Amino acid sequence: MLQDTTEFTYQRRNPHAVGFTKSVNSGRDKQERLRHHTVCGILMHSSLAVTLDGLPLGLAAVKFWSRDKFKGTAQLKRKINPTRVPIETKESIRWLENLRQSVGLLGQPDRCIHVGDRESDFYELYCLTRELGTHFVVRTVVDRLAGSGDHTILAEMRDVETVGRHLIEVRADTDEVTKVHLNIRFKRIRVLSPIGKKKRYPALDLTVIHAVEPNPPAGRNASSGSYRLILR
Repeated sequence: MLQDTTEFTYQRRNPHAVGFTKSVNSGRDKQERLRHHTVCGILMHSSLAVTLDGLPLGLAAVKFWSRDKFKGTAQLKRKINPTRVPIETKESIRWLENLRQSVGLLGQPDRCIHVGDRESDFYELYCLTRELGTHFVVRTVVDRLAGSGDHTILAEMRDVETVGRHLIEVRADTDEVTKVHLNIRFKRIRVLSPIGKKKRYPALDLTVIHAVEPNPPAGRNASSGSYRLILR
């Protein structure tokens, strides 16, 4: 089950009838102040069901929305710890809603693996998959506390031996394709919930996989040769 968000942009005489997706920098004015404009459009978050061979079966869940508040959001993020904000009040709730909807539609949660990018790396999703009896694979961005709480996942993974190598092709912005060898390490780790959510969410035993290019050449984007996954 592949979850992702798609943005549709439009040019309309009355953009308010459609809605907006984001605010972008449009250069500077005569006084060298930054200018911003809102982009007309809608957002779609979907769950695409595919077989292990990549054959698409259709959408198991979908959600459409637009935004109307942009002013002051950047300043607000700097003042408030986002991990302490209830998931029910954030746009991230769409990941959980799609998870519930797709599991309810298919009726066999133990046979489903929900795949998400780094935007889906939040603890509530981990806990919901356990509650629903389903599975997930997420590319992580947060280095979470692990074990007894005196270290993080990344620190624990540094002591794990490489168990194999995998060859992938990486496409640069110039469309140049490069072959990259990744060292593979994995371990079952006790992952702890964020400090502000310990009372609500339990610790989980999850599998962590690190696939990292050992000696990336100078100038290459580090993320193109580094994949940190977590799964249940």
